Amino acid sequence: MSPTPAASPSDANTPGPGHPAPAIDADGLRLSVAGSFATTLHRLKELVAIPGIAWPSFDPAPLEASAQAVAELLRAAGLEDVQVLRSNKEDGTPGGPAVVARRRAAEGKPTILLYAHHDVQPPGDPALWETEPFAAVERDGRLYGRGAADDKAGIMAHVAAYAAATEVLGTEFGLGVTFFCEGEEEAGSPTFRSFLETHRELLRADVIVVADSSNWKVGIPALTTSLRGLVDGTIEVQVLEHAVHSGMFGGPVLDAPTLLSRLIATLHDADGNVAIEGLVSNDNVGVELTEAEYRADSSVLDGVRLAGTGSIAARLWTKPALSIIGFDAPAVDVASNTLLPRARAKFSLRLAPGQDPAAAMEAVQRHVQANAPFGAKVVFTPGESGKSFLADTSSKAATFAMWALGEAWGVPAVEMGIGGSIPFIADLMDVYPDVQILVTGVEDPDSRAHSANESLHIGDFRNAVVAEALLLARMNAEGLA
Repeated sequence: MSPTPAASPSDANTPGPGHPAPAIDADGLRLSVAGSFATTLHRLKELVAIPGIAWPSFDPAPLEASAQAVAELLRAAGLEDVQVLRSNKEDGTPGGPAVVARRRAAEGKPTILLYAHHDVQPPGDPALWETEPFAAVERDGRLYGRGAADDKAGIMAHVAAYAAATEVLGTEFGLGVTFFCEGEEEAGSPTFRSFLETHRELLRADVIVVADSSNWKVGIPALTTSLRGLVDGTIEVQVLEHAVHSGMFGGPVLDAPTLLSRLIATLHDADGNVAIEGLVSNDNVGVELTEAEYRADSSVLDGVRLAGTGSIAARLWTKPALSIIGFDAPAVDVASNTLLPRARAKFSLRLAPGQDPAAAMEAVQRHVQANAPFGAKVVFTPGESGKSFLADTSSKAATFAMWALGEAWGVPAVEMGIGGSIPFIADLMDVYPDVQILVTGVEDPDSRAHSANESLHIGDFRNAVVAEALLLARMNAEGLA
């Protein structure tokens, strides 16, 4: 991709590559990171080898082992207050093990919370992997393995950056630092909110770094400044009290899958834009990518026309996107010649930043009920919802982060959006309304997080460690006042 850096009011006053902030030993931090990087990479490989999956259908023992391994890493980094904690789910069963470690702030210094998660996605079909998913392998400058990018590299970036900052600054380092390594993010963070409320004071900070996002491309860093929200639910169409013979009764009445398909077709206009009234949509993006780049990254087949209007970046980040992600209908191999009385689909609607999830859910419900085909009965069942995120890019923390990223990579950082959602960020904003949140990451468009052959670009990983060490050093030197 060929980004155009996003402009911001602070650009003119923000030191860029080659212009380190006063009192920051940038060279010393780089040397410290480089000197221990082989060990950092080795420890990341050891984490990847632990198949810690928080889904109920998987053995919980590796997840416990993963938490203990992270706790040992933090103790080895010099942190003494290290705990493995958890909250209970609504059914009373325990949630995934989270690792929390703290270094208290010196008088007058702010506190930064460093978030990542140690649980991973299931590996999926082993036949799709070119190497064993839980045996990290270096190849062509990348590290392959489940969790190598998402998000065990986030944990190691935090640990290695902290180690570099404390080594170089020594007794001058007075910043408060809290590590929060969640153990159930890939399972939907079911106890995240209750965990925050239970440990509100333990996790309180002035700045939170969420290391669970991506950079713009290999070689170009980014601060994620917007995330789409999310609502989902089911739409059921009912036309008959029971199934009937398609030959005896077919013609005067259309079956439920056909009518549901006609209803689904109303959700987009002829260009592929979401056609639900009342949804927020805008074209305000600071970077752009070409159709060819999008096709290459997304694996769209040749000949398939892209949907929607406006810039591709806006379609990805600042406009709503609706998908049908499930459909209840008989499988083709067992289908009989009957008119089906009911059909059900599950939708997933990504929301533009600034969209109220409750209003979006209501808009979908109004639309499907107003567009019931042939008078069919439509039953709408709301599902989950999550708020969007829009960063305050004028904050001191964001200014420091953009500077640190540019310094580490040697090129200007960009502000980018992400089409996906990180719902727990809304919980962080609710519990800590005054906190400054930074969303960073170690992934790139080739990382294939959640897919087979997940990988991490090793050079960018090293840069990410340097960037975070620089951020810690600058916050320590200048504070947030």
